[in-house]
Amino acid sequence: MRGTAVDLYDRTAARASRVVLAGYSTSFGMGARLLGRQARHDIEAVYALVRIADEVVDTHRGADAGPLLDELEAQTARALESGYSTNLVVHAFAATAARTGIGHAELDPFFASMRADLTVRVHDQESYARYVYGSAEVVGLMCLAVFLNADRPPGEPVRRPDAALSAGARALGAAFQKINFLRDLGADSGELGRCYFPGVRPGALRQEDLDQILEEIGQDVRVARAALPGLPHRARMAVAATLGLYEALLTRLAATPPDELLERRLRLGGPRKVAVVVRAVAGQAGGKPPQGMRVGA
Repeated sequence: MRGTAVDLYDRTAARASRVVLAGYSTSFGMGARLLGRQARHDIEAVYALVRIADEVVDTHRGADAGPLLDELEAQTARALESGYSTNLVVHAFAATAARTGIGHAELDPFFASMRADLTVRVHDQESYARYVYGSAEVVGLMCLAVFLNADRPPGEPVRRPDAALSAGARALGAAFQKINFLRDLGADSGELGRCYFPGVRPGALRQEDLDQILEEIGQDVRVARAALPGLPHRARMAVAATLGLYEALLTRLAATPPDELLERRLRLGGPRKVAVVVRAVAGQAGGKPPQGMRVGA
């Protein structure tokens, strides 16, 4: 009976993480659908934890945001040791971490970057690099750990990436984060008083600034794409789909005047997203569209 109850709690925690992903990101959700069952559940667990931390500093923003973030980090650290948490999202993440080898090497810089959002408003080159590493590159490394260990047999050692795969995962996370910075430029500066890009003042973006940012993101995308062949098959499909969505968004951002980027948040419509996913996955699968998806759906 106890085993059945534990399994029920684990499944409920996994469903809680799935709800978080479904509620916050259609792009990651579409990519995750291409993964196998275990990898999909683990990606949902990673996404849910980092999303909750981000919500503390970006949405709640109360005087108690710092202590709340500290408590979330402490809950996560305890769950890594015990395998259990009364916080369903943390509980699901701890199970994923134990299965995939995720630990403090990824979590400590992540929470440090989240904490920086409470105090740092304008970044210089050093703080920007540190922030992007902690908020995004380590998330890419966590996802890579999931992909490599999704089908690992019980008792086999945790699989670790080589340098090329690690570089690709970090670049992928960085590209996604920087694209989000561009898309949220108006809200970040207007509502939160933040500016992540070094040399760019809050509420101002020159064309030369935008060109430099686009080149930086383009380099990240190239490194991420170069690592795709080293991923397991289904992970490669999922990453190609998600990267395709972000590249489509990047194309729209690049074609938008800087003043407009400060005024509105660009997005891709549902049919456009499906078309991008179909094309991206077909490119990895020799021209065959992904099962269960069609253009214009």
